Amino acid sequence: MRTALTIAGSDSSGGAGIQADLKTFAAYGVYGASAITAVTAQNTSGVIAVASMSGDFVTAQVEAVAGDLTVHATKIGMLATTAIVEATAAAIEELDLPLVVVDPVMAASSGERLLEPDAIHALCHLLFPLARVVTPNVPEAEALSGRRIESAADVREAAKRIQDMGPRAVIVTGGHAPFHRSTSSAPGPIVDLLLDEDEWFEFAHEWVDTAPLHGTGCTHASAVAAALALGRGLPDAAREAQQYVAGAIRHARPVGRGRMPLNHFWRTPYTG
Repeated sequence: MRTALTIAGSDSSGGAGIQADLKTFAAYGVYGASAITAVTAQNTSGVIAVASMSGDFVTAQVEAVAGDLTVHATKIGMLATTAIVEATAAAIEELDLPLVVVDPVMAASSGERLLEPDAIHALCHLLFPLARVVTPNVPEAEALSGRRIESAADVREAAKRIQDMGPRAVIVTGGHAPFHRSTSSAPGPIVDLLLDEDEWFEFAHEWVDTAPLHGTGCTHASAVAAALALGRGLPDAAREAQQYVAGAIRHARPVGRGRMPLNHFWRTPYTG
């Protein structure tokens, strides 16, 4: 059985983080293992508190998994601190973890910061060079590239700047890009942009009109990692991940008073 490892934070409400990652792996038929970097007290309305693990404890979790299981792909999510970024990068190198998908989590959907400002430099310089692909949304791509994104051309320039930090590929997801929406009453399509080495790919999907959501970035990156673990090429993995997330959004149902989590098992008979 193919196996994917997620190194990320825990969401006590189950909509994002480790919980979303493991649900996504299961939906793809991939066995999911995890190393928890931080525990959050949160619900659908927001993050209440965060307790970060030590770098050594994150390393111990990764070593325990990799020492027993064959890892076919590795998904990186919330890392919280510089020490955890450093520990994660060192473990990836030492254990030669494959097909690293980095979701550069900086803030929760509700706005709370999930990565120390000083850790961004370590993320870019230590972890990005180890990544098969980095998967920022538009606000994250702006923060990483230092470029304001107001057009499709800006997305390409931001992707190039991020790729120059070391990853082989960059996917900039389009769900947060207002210029992808038309000025008419019907929004335009969502366009995810993939720069894979020196090749460009665009994947378009119709806009799914819904209430505010929770966990889309985690789910997308985990879907890419799961598809890579199954042996898909990156363009196919990116295309399938976009379609999977769109379906999970379309079948989402409210479970609390705040943002809706996705329905990760929408392709199974159960739809909530």
